[in-house]
Amino acid sequence: MSQDIGERRAALLAAYPRWVPRTLGSWLDHCADRHGDRPFIIGLDDTLSYERTAEWSARLADGLVALGVSTGDRVGLLMANHLEFAPLKFAIARAGAVAVPFNYLYRKDELAYVLAQSGCRVLVTMTGHGELDYLSMLDEAAPGWQHGPTKELPELVHVVQLPTGGARRAGVPTVAELAELGARHTMPRDRPASEPGDVADILYTSGTTGSPKGVCVTHDAVLRTAFASALTRGFEDGRRIVFALPCYHMFGYVEGLLAAMVAGGAVIPQPRFDPVGYFTAIERYRATDVLCVPTMTVALLEHPRRAEFDLSSAFAMLSGAAPAPVWLWERVRDELGICEITTGYGMTECGGAMTLTLPEDSSARTAETVGKPKFAGPAGLPGSGDLVEYRTADPITGNLLPHGTEGELVSRGPTAMLGFWRKPDETAAAFHDGWLRSGDLGVVGEDGYLRLTGRSKELYKSGGELVMPKEIEELLSAYPGISQVYAVGVPDERWGEAGCVCVVRTPGSTVGQREILDLCAAKLARFKVPKRVLFLEPDELPTTPTGKVQKFRLAEIAARLLEKSEV
Repeated sequence: MSQDIGERRAALLAAYPRWVPRTLGSWLDHCADRHGDRPFIIGLDDTLSYERTAEWSARLADGLVALGVSTGDRVGLLMANHLEFAPLKFAIARAGAVAVPFNYLYRKDELAYVLAQSGCRVLVTMTGHGELDYLSMLDEAAPGWQHGPTKELPELVHVVQLPTGGARRAGVPTVAELAELGARHTMPRDRPASEPGDVADILYTSGTTGSPKGVCVTHDAVLRTAFASALTRGFEDGRRIVFALPCYHMFGYVEGLLAAMVAGGAVIPQPRFDPVGYFTAIERYRATDVLCVPTMTVALLEHPRRAEFDLSSAFAMLSGAAPAPVWLWERVRDELGICEITTGYGMTECGGAMTLTLPEDSSARTAETVGKPKFAGPAGLPGSGDLVEYRTADPITGNLLPHGTEGELVSRGPTAMLGFWRKPDETAAAFHDGWLRSGDLGVVGEDGYLRLTGRSKELYKSGGELVMPKEIEELLSAYPGISQVYAVGVPDERWGEAGCVCVVRTPGSTVGQREILDLCAAKLARFKVPKRVLFLEPDELPTTPTGKVQKFRLAEIAARLLEKSEV
């Protein structure tokens, strides 16, 4: 890079000296006015410029309105990172509707639940993805769906299909036909639709501690978060980002799609993660930035074909969603030549990633913390310019604790969710005196950097004493022969809950239960020593689509397996 990070940040602040709240539709128009003929979405078979994306989204929006979609209606998107995703996403906003991007790995019961709970009026769906056949799922979940509302899905009026491998359904319009419908029913461009403070998206949580809930976030919130990402990471003009993270999740949607727009950049979305796909995209399109979770990062480093590709254009990486050790970041620098590495922290309820380490930070700081609140400049809090403010609170009472004290991380800022869709009790429980509760335990340092220490919802009480799983996990994860370890509480008649460590051994390891329990007994207080050890294979760990282990499901699995072993 010819510019240093400070110069790049200064250029972004000069381009956006004050924050103008916008809807997603007006944001796309603003970017198309600035960067009309630049590439925006680089797909496998085609490339969309900003101008072409804006035009296509306008036709699709008119098509949705012609189907009867009005302000506040929900439109579901069941779609991987195909070229059509972005035009459809912005079209929903233009129509004044609320986008509900679903996890496209849902099975029938999961899909039926979120469709019913969200109350979508229209669903735009792929016909298939891998072995999944979505139209057949709809047949099972709501027979007769192609003819209008059903008993099971009384609010779903229309389905639009994107042929992607599964069988097309006769009589069900395609995305291309939706655009043709819009071309025949053009609506006035000044038609009132939505405001920046209105709900733009209902994003279903990945469910690490319970069933998914629909998080309501505004147009302005996701745009502030995206701007803060570009500013904090110091995007150069025209940054090109490769990612396979799905856009139904904040990571791909905000850190990829929306953040690239701040700098007139392009995204190269991948429908599924494949290291060779990343390498090919970097080489062919001279990508400068890659988005990963740590497991993806390891896969890139270890792939045998890596040396076949010219990866010299890539100098930046954001690898989040899970912690990673110092050695990983050092290998990324040494072997991939990526010199600007960041990680971060946040959650859907906050508006996505709220903190980032800086590209200038050391590998140790990137490994030991999850960063500090993003720089947001004019889009941030008055006075500090930070995107968000973090404190710690008592996990039981919710009362704020003195600065520097370990507790539950709580936050407040302009990007916080409006609430959970159709779940008022859960919404009320998520806030305390205006602070959004995270469920994560941690410390906010004097320098503003956050250090995570555990999950308050993962604490378990054994013999009347609260046990913090992270302490046990950190002890055992450093022991030879252990690849991954997770501590959970399982029901126990004597103790109420008993600690169980779920261990994935390294290849060839013979580490056993006695060895593990003896180590815990030597290093931990007696009440913290697990009562059980369960050995699992990596593919037996229940994870979210972004690679996080679902502790509540792991606890259920552990309890079931232990019960069977005692029968």
